[in-house]
Order: sequence, then C-alpha cells, then structure tokens
Amino acid sequence: MELENSIALVTGANRGIGRRFVTELQSRGAAKIYAAARNPEDVDLPGVVPIRLDVTDDASVTAAAAAAGDVTLLINNAGMSTYAKLVDGAMPDIRQEMETNYFGTLRMVRAFAPVLAANGGGAVLNVLSVMAWMAYEHSNSYSASKAAAWALTNGIRVELADQGTQVTGLAMASVDTDMMAGIDVDKTDPALIARRALDGVRAGAFEVLADAQTVAWKARLGEDPALLYPQLVRRESARVPR
Repeated sequence: MELENSIALVTGANRGIGRRFVTELQSRGAAKIYAAARNPEDVDLPGVVPIRLDVTDDASVTAAAAAAGDVTLLINNAGMSTYAKLVDGAMPDIRQEMETNYFGTLRMVRAFAPVLAANGGGAVLNVLSVMAWMAYEHSNSYSASKAAAWALTNGIRVELADQGTQVTGLAMASVDTDMMAGIDVDKTDPALIARRALDGVRAGAFEVLADAQTVAWKARLGEDPALLYPQLVRRESARVPR
C-alpha cells in the first residue's frame, strides 16, 4: 500500500510507538492522520486530527468510525499490560488486558472494515508482540492477549481479502516506551519500530518481525516445549527420586 496521500487512524497516538507512527506517516506524506487517544487533549502533535477513542467502549469506537469515514489505513496500536500472572494474578487485570489488546482490536476492525471497503480496500496494521509466542514467570496474561490478537490478525487477513484490505501484523520484543519503563533490558527505539512496520505495510508484507529476538522466537514455534523452556526439564529432573 502506498502511504503517500493515505488517510490514517492511529490508536494510542499520544505516546510511545503510536506517537512515532504519526510522525513517520507525516514524513511519508500522509494526507491526513487521525491521532486517537482516550484523552485527545493529550495529543500535542501538529498537523493531526485528534479524536477521542476508547477501544474498550463500543459507543466510542462506533463514533470514531463515523467521524473518520475517509480512513484508508487503520493502525491498531493501543495496548496495555498489567504484568499479571495467569494463576494468581487479579482477574480484573487479566480481563482488562484481553479487553484492550484483543477485543479492542476486534472492535476497531469490525467498525472500520466497511470504511476501508468503501475507500478502496486500504490496509490494517495490528501491533502484536513476541510475547504471543513465549512464556515467562510473569506477564503471561499479556502473552495470552497478544496470542489472541495474533490469531485475530491471521483470521481477518483471510476474511478481508475479498474486499481488497491488506492486513499486516507487527511483532517486536522490548521497546523503549512507558510500558517498559523501569525494566532493565535492551530496548529498541520506537521510531525504528514504526519505520520498519510502515516499510512492511508499503511492501504488502503479511507480517513484520521488527527485531532479532522476535525473528528467533518466531522461527522456534514448532519446537518441543522441552527445548523452548529447558528450566522446566531441570525442575522436573530435580523432583525425580534417585
């Protein structure tokens, strides 16, 4: 999809990767950018159209689709993490992650699919995560929500093909955003993530794996869990009587 003269809507556009999507689209000649946020007054980027949007609220999503009926590129970037565990994490936190990361993306796709069809097909970019394919001692609720969003992305790619809508999934590991603040790991510049993602959209890629860690984990999806999580094998061996 050509990004020059496109009309884009970016969710979660007031900060992090969403903000970088906006500035990158501007540099590539987008004709109009709707910068969506729960509090549009927080959007301080010049030359954009701030729009109020809460992806967890049906009425808010419906209103956004009505107000932005000229969109040709939908970027589902809004997301959140509570770092909840599945076994003993707070259920409200787990539900909130699924409501935002999965159902929020689904709401947006359902509301904007007719808009994109009316405007010639256009494209959808869903922001996913390497966490869709891996497990840690923490944050597995987030992983489950992103795994669901990955399945959603694959599903809508097939369902929207007949109307000519291109669907791209973006997966990456740690990025230098508010979500990762205070976590001492290597992080990728969100500006670089936005550039690589939009390069993929322009090229018609089904999936963009934005860093080396993500490439490595995607390649291991078919491996035996004993190879992916050797620490589990060591623990099991330690419990075997000798």
